[in-house]
Amino acid sequence: MLLSYLVPVVLLILLLAASIRILPEYKRGVVFFLGRFQRVMGPGLMIIIPGIQKMQVVDLRVITMDVPEQDVISKDNVTVKVNAVLYFRVVDPEKAIIQVEHFTNATSQLAQTTLRSVLGKHDLDEVLSERDKLNDDIQEIIDSSAESWGIKVANVEIKHVDLDESMIRAIARQAEAERERRAKVIHAAGELQASEKLLQAANVLSGNPAALHLRYLQTMADMGSNQAATIMMFPMPMDLLEAFKQMKAGPPAGGDAD
Repeated sequence: MLLSYLVPVVLLILLLAASIRILPEYKRGVVFFLGRFQRVMGPGLMIIIPGIQKMQVVDLRVITMDVPEQDVISKDNVTVKVNAVLYFRVVDPEKAIIQVEHFTNATSQLAQTTLRSVLGKHDLDEVLSERDKLNDDIQEIIDSSAESWGIKVANVEIKHVDLDESMIRAIARQAEAERERRAKVIHAAGELQASEKLLQAANVLSGNPAALHLRYLQTMADMGSNQAATIMMFPMPMDLLEAFKQMKAGPPAGGDAD
Protein backbone atom coordinates (compact mmCIF):
# COMPACT_ATOMS: atom_id res chain seq x y z
CA MET A 1 0.00 0.00 0.00
CA LEU A 2 2.82 2.37 0.91
CA LEU A 3 4.61 1.49 -2.32
CA SER A 4 1.60 2.58 -4.37
CA TYR A 5 1.90 6.11 -2.88
CA LEU A 6 5.65 6.20 -2.94
CA VAL A 7 6.04 5.62 -6.71
CA PRO A 8 3.96 8.68 -7.79
CA VAL A 9 5.80 10.87 -5.28
CA VAL A 10 9.18 9.77 -6.63
CA LEU A 11 8.03 10.34 -10.19
CA LEU A 12 6.77 13.79 -9.25
CA ILE A 13 10.09 14.67 -7.61
CA LEU A 14 12.02 13.48 -10.67
CA LEU A 15 9.71 15.47 -12.93
CA LEU A 16 10.24 18.63 -10.88
CA ALA A 17 14.00 18.08 -10.84
CA ALA A 18 14.01 17.77 -14.63
CA SER A 19 11.79 20.83 -15.01
CA ILE A 20 13.64 23.28 -12.80
CA ARG A 21 16.51 25.18 -14.42
CA ILE A 22 18.65 27.93 -12.91
CA LEU A 23 20.60 30.20 -15.23
CA PRO A 24 23.27 32.67 -14.03
CA GLU A 25 23.30 36.33 -15.04
CA TYR A 26 25.55 35.79 -18.07
CA LYS A 27 23.43 33.05 -19.69
CA ARG A 28 20.09 32.94 -21.49
CA GLY A 29 17.82 30.03 -22.43
CA VAL A 30 16.18 29.79 -25.87
CA VAL A 31 12.95 27.86 -25.27
CA PHE A 32 11.11 25.83 -27.95
CA PHE A 33 7.54 24.64 -27.45
CA LEU A 34 6.80 21.51 -29.49
CA GLY A 35 9.67 22.47 -31.83
CA ARG A 36 8.59 26.08 -32.33
CA PHE A 37 10.44 29.03 -30.88
CA GLN A 38 8.62 30.30 -27.82
CA ARG A 39 10.83 32.86 -26.02
CA VAL A 40 14.20 33.69 -24.52
CA MET A 41 14.31 33.12 -20.76
CA GLY A 42 16.68 33.94 -17.93
CA PRO A 43 18.49 34.62 -15.84
CA GLY A 44 17.18 33.04 -12.62
CA LEU A 45 14.81 30.16 -11.86
CA MET A 46 12.83 28.66 -14.73
CA ILE A 47 10.49 25.71 -15.11
CA ILE A 48 10.56 23.70 -18.33
CA ILE A 49 7.98 21.02 -19.13
CA PRO A 50 9.96 17.90 -20.11
CA GLY A 51 9.01 16.39 -23.44
CA ILE A 52 7.04 19.46 -24.49
CA GLN A 53 9.51 22.29 -24.03
CA LYS A 54 13.22 22.25 -24.87
CA MET A 55 15.78 24.85 -23.88
CA GLN A 56 19.20 25.60 -25.35
CA VAL A 57 21.51 27.70 -23.20
CA VAL A 58 23.60 30.52 -24.72
CA ASP A 59 26.53 32.24 -23.00
CA LEU A 60 26.50 36.04 -23.42
CA ARG A 61 30.09 36.64 -22.27
CA VAL A 62 32.86 37.65 -24.66
CA ILE A 63 34.36 34.55 -26.28
CA THR A 64 38.08 34.47 -27.08
CA MET A 65 38.77 32.35 -30.13
CA ASP A 66 42.13 31.53 -31.70
CA VAL A 67 42.03 31.67 -35.48
CA PRO A 68 44.19 28.76 -36.72
CA GLU A 69 47.34 29.53 -38.69
CA GLN A 70 46.54 30.35 -42.30
CA ASP A 71 48.73 30.22 -45.41
CA VAL A 72 48.32 33.63 -47.03
CA ILE A 73 49.67 34.72 -50.42
CA SER A 74 50.19 38.47 -50.36
CA LYS A 75 49.58 40.81 -53.29
CA ASP A 76 53.29 40.68 -54.21
CA ASN A 77 53.20 36.83 -54.27
CA VAL A 78 54.90 36.19 -50.93
CA THR A 79 53.63 33.22 -48.90
CA VAL A 80 53.34 33.83 -45.16
CA LYS A 81 51.72 32.03 -42.24
CA VAL A 82 49.39 34.21 -40.20
CA ASN A 83 47.30 33.51 -37.12
CA ALA A 84 45.02 35.78 -35.15
CA VAL A 85 42.70 35.99 -32.15
CA LEU A 86 39.02 36.91 -32.35
CA TYR A 87 36.86 38.44 -29.60
CA PHE A 88 33.08 38.20 -30.03
CA ARG A 89 29.87 37.72 -28.06
CA VAL A 90 26.26 36.80 -28.64
CA VAL A 91 23.89 39.77 -28.53
CA ASP A 92 20.77 37.99 -29.83
CA PRO A 93 20.41 34.41 -28.48
CA GLU A 94 17.40 33.71 -30.70
CA LYS A 95 19.33 34.35 -33.93
CA ALA A 96 22.44 32.56 -32.64
CA ILE A 97 20.43 29.35 -32.21
CA ILE A 98 17.94 29.57 -35.08
CA GLN A 99 19.82 31.29 -37.89
CA VAL A 100 23.04 29.24 -37.83
CA GLU A 101 24.14 25.80 -36.71
CA HIS A 102 26.96 25.91 -34.13
CA PHE A 103 27.59 29.65 -34.23
CA THR A 104 31.08 29.31 -32.71
CA ASN A 105 32.25 27.03 -35.52
CA ALA A 106 30.61 29.24 -38.14
CA THR A 107 32.32 32.33 -36.73
CA SER A 108 35.68 30.56 -36.74
CA GLN A 109 35.33 29.54 -40.40
CA LEU A 110 34.26 33.06 -41.33
CA ALA A 111 37.28 34.53 -39.54
CA GLN A 112 39.68 32.19 -41.38
CA THR A 113 38.35 33.00 -44.84
CA THR A 114 38.21 36.74 -44.10
CA LEU A 115 41.79 36.71 -42.80
CA ARG A 116 43.08 35.13 -46.02
CA SER A 117 40.96 37.39 -48.21
CA VAL A 118 41.94 40.70 -46.59
CA LEU A 119 45.67 39.99 -46.25
CA GLY A 120 45.82 38.68 -49.82
CA LYS A 121 44.92 42.17 -51.08
CA HIS A 122 47.98 43.81 -49.51
CA ASP A 123 51.73 43.70 -50.07
CA LEU A 124 54.00 42.09 -47.50
CA ASP A 125 55.29 45.49 -46.33
CA GLU A 126 51.72 46.58 -45.57
CA VAL A 127 50.99 43.33 -43.71
CA LEU A 128 54.03 43.93 -41.50
CA SER A 129 53.68 47.68 -40.95
CA GLU A 130 49.93 48.42 -41.09
CA ARG A 131 48.66 45.75 -38.73
CA ASP A 132 46.23 48.04 -36.89
CA LYS A 133 44.49 49.03 -40.12
CA LEU A 134 44.24 45.39 -41.22
CA ASN A 135 42.79 44.42 -37.84
CA ASP A 136 40.07 47.04 -38.27
CA ASP A 137 39.28 45.89 -41.82
CA ILE A 138 39.00 42.23 -40.78
CA GLN A 139 36.88 43.10 -37.75
CA GLU A 140 34.48 45.20 -39.84
CA ILE A 141 33.96 42.46 -42.45
CA ILE A 142 33.40 39.67 -39.91
CA ASP A 143 31.09 41.84 -37.83
CA SER A 144 28.89 42.76 -40.80
CA SER A 145 28.66 39.11 -41.92
CA ALA A 146 27.95 37.70 -38.44
CA GLU A 147 25.36 40.33 -37.57
CA SER A 148 22.58 38.17 -39.04
CA TRP A 149 23.60 35.43 -36.58
CA GLY A 150 23.11 37.70 -33.58
CA ILE A 151 26.87 37.98 -33.00
CA LYS A 152 28.89 41.13 -32.33
CA VAL A 153 32.62 41.02 -33.11
CA ALA A 154 34.42 43.22 -30.59
CA ASN A 155 37.99 42.98 -31.85
CA VAL A 156 40.41 41.09 -34.11
CA GLU A 157 44.16 40.99 -33.51
CA ILE A 158 46.77 39.53 -35.84
CA LYS A 159 49.17 37.66 -33.56
CA HIS A 160 52.04 36.34 -35.68
CA VAL A 161 53.25 36.73 -39.25
CA ASP A 162 55.80 33.98 -39.92
CA LEU A 163 58.22 34.24 -42.86
CA ASP A 164 60.64 31.68 -44.23
CA GLU A 165 64.39 32.14 -43.78
CA SER A 166 65.05 33.36 -47.33
CA MET A 167 62.46 36.10 -46.99
CA ILE A 168 63.86 37.16 -43.62
CA ARG A 169 67.34 37.49 -45.17
CA ALA A 170 65.91 39.46 -48.08
CA ILE A 171 64.17 41.89 -45.72
CA ALA A 172 67.41 42.28 -43.74
CA ARG A 173 69.33 43.11 -46.93
CA GLN A 174 66.65 45.59 -47.92
CA ALA A 175 66.82 47.30 -44.52
CA GLU A 176 70.63 47.48 -44.74
CA ALA A 177 70.45 49.00 -48.22
CA GLU A 178 67.94 51.56 -46.98
CA ARG A 179 70.25 52.54 -44.10
CA GLU A 180 73.19 52.94 -46.52
CA ARG A 181 71.05 55.09 -48.83
CA ARG A 182 70.07 57.38 -45.96
CA ALA A 183 73.70 57.66 -44.84
CA LYS A 184 74.79 58.67 -48.35
CA VAL A 185 72.00 61.23 -48.61
CA ILE A 186 72.96 62.77 -45.26
CA HIS A 187 76.64 62.83 -46.26
CA ALA A 188 75.83 64.49 -49.61
CA ALA A 189 73.66 67.07 -47.86
CA GLY A 190 76.54 67.84 -45.49
CA GLU A 191 78.96 68.24 -48.40
CA LEU A 192 76.53 70.60 -50.13
CA GLN A 193 76.16 72.78 -47.04
CA ALA A 194 79.94 72.81 -46.53
CA SER A 195 80.55 73.88 -50.16
CA GLU A 196 78.00 76.68 -49.82
CA LYS A 197 79.72 77.96 -46.69
CA LEU A 198 83.16 77.76 -48.34
CA LEU A 199 81.84 79.72 -51.33
CA GLN A 200 80.49 82.40 -49.03
CA ALA A 201 83.82 82.56 -47.19
CA ALA A 202 85.74 82.82 -50.47
CA ASN A 203 83.51 85.67 -51.62
CA VAL A 204 84.08 87.54 -48.36
CA LEU A 205 87.86 87.06 -48.47
CA SER A 206 88.13 88.05 -52.14
CA GLY A 207 86.43 91.33 -51.44
CA ASN A 208 88.63 92.20 -48.47
CA PRO A 209 92.45 91.90 -49.03
CA ALA A 210 93.16 92.52 -45.34
CA ALA A 211 90.94 89.59 -44.37
CA LEU A 212 92.73 87.45 -46.93
CA HIS A 213 96.10 88.41 -45.45
CA LEU A 214 94.89 87.60 -41.93
CA ARG A 215 93.65 84.23 -43.13
CA TYR A 216 97.05 83.61 -44.69
CA LEU A 217 98.78 84.39 -41.40
CA GLN A 218 96.33 82.18 -39.49
CA THR A 219 97.04 79.29 -41.85
CA MET A 220 100.78 79.72 -41.34
CA ALA A 221 100.26 79.73 -37.58
CA ASP A 222 98.24 76.55 -37.76
CA MET A 223 100.94 74.87 -39.81
CA GLY A 224 103.60 76.06 -37.38
CA SER A 225 101.79 74.40 -34.47
CA ASN A 226 102.87 71.05 -35.89
CA GLN A 227 106.06 70.05 -34.04
CA ALA A 228 107.28 67.91 -36.94
CA ALA A 229 107.40 70.81 -39.39
CA THR A 230 109.55 73.92 -39.59
CA ILE A 231 107.94 76.88 -41.27
CA MET A 232 109.89 79.94 -42.38
CA MET A 233 107.67 83.00 -42.79
CA PHE A 234 108.55 86.17 -44.69
CA PRO A 235 106.22 89.14 -44.36
CA MET A 236 105.05 90.51 -47.67
CA PRO A 237 103.28 93.86 -48.04
CA MET A 238 99.81 93.79 -49.48
CA ASP A 239 100.78 96.49 -52.03
CA LEU A 240 103.35 94.11 -53.49
CA LEU A 241 100.67 91.44 -53.89
CA GLU A 242 98.49 93.92 -55.71
CA ALA A 243 101.38 94.77 -58.03
CA PHE A 244 101.84 91.09 -58.85
CA LYS A 245 98.14 90.80 -59.64
CA GLN A 246 98.30 93.76 -62.04
CA MET A 247 101.35 92.34 -63.76
CA LYS A 248 99.58 89.03 -64.23
CA ALA A 249 96.52 90.76 -65.62
CA GLY A 250 98.63 92.65 -68.22
CA PRO A 251 98.65 96.30 -69.25
CA PRO A 252 95.35 98.15 -69.33
CA ALA A 253 93.47 98.32 -72.62
CA GLY A 254 94.58 101.22 -74.88
CA GLY A 255 97.86 101.78 -72.96
CA ASP A 256 101.38 102.06 -74.51
CA ALA A 257 103.52 98.99 -74.35
CA ASP A 258 107.17 99.42 -73.33
